[in-house]
Amino acid sequence: MGFCLLFPVISCFNLRMANWNLAIFNLIHGWSGRFVFVDVLGIFFAEYLPYLLVLGFLILVFQQSGARRKFYFFAEGALAIILSRGIVTEVIRFFYKVARPFALLGFSPLIAESGSSFPSGHMAWFFALATAIWFTNRKWGLWYFMLSAVMGVARIYVGVHWPLDILCGAVVGILSAWFVHWLQKDTRAVLWRTDVEKKLTSQVP
Repeated sequence: MGFCLLFPVISCFNLRMANWNLAIFNLIHGWSGRFVFVDVLGIFFAEYLPYLLVLGFLILVFQQSGARRKFYFFAEGALAIILSRGIVTEVIRFFYKVARPFALLGFSPLIAESGSSFPSGHMAWFFALATAIWFTNRKWGLWYFMLSAVMGVARIYVGVHWPLDILCGAVVGILSAWFVHWLQKDTRAVLWRTDVEKKLTSQVP
């Protein structure tokens, strides 16, 4: 009886979410094809910005002091990406398949994509990376969050993702990176303590 009463509420909620998803998509994607320069920017941020962000992360890794810190920083980012993009996203896509906007609405996207749309693999990847960076470097972490958000909007603009794909992909990335960071708390404590001991030893005459 309780489930029967709850079913209309769930159906209404799903309908509202679908309407919101489509309305936001149309608002953003509706601008595509009007201005060549804006389309080029959309393609760049959706398809090529990811390569620059990965390169930037590797540069940040090499800027860390000492081999241990370099390895820890790289490992935390890599593990967060593997968990968010390689495991959680794929598990969700296996059980819950969503057609991409261009496949459902019948138009040609500005970039080529395939497979299930939900959640966004790019957002899971780069919000996980942004969170991992933020734990070590707040300034660059904020930059990565902002650029990842721009990438998400661009992927809606070019027609390969729904807004809900972007939002949920970002949540998956952030939570995955936080979980990895929490798991490594003991390793982090040992690493930081070793660094302090080395500094104190070097100061002894």
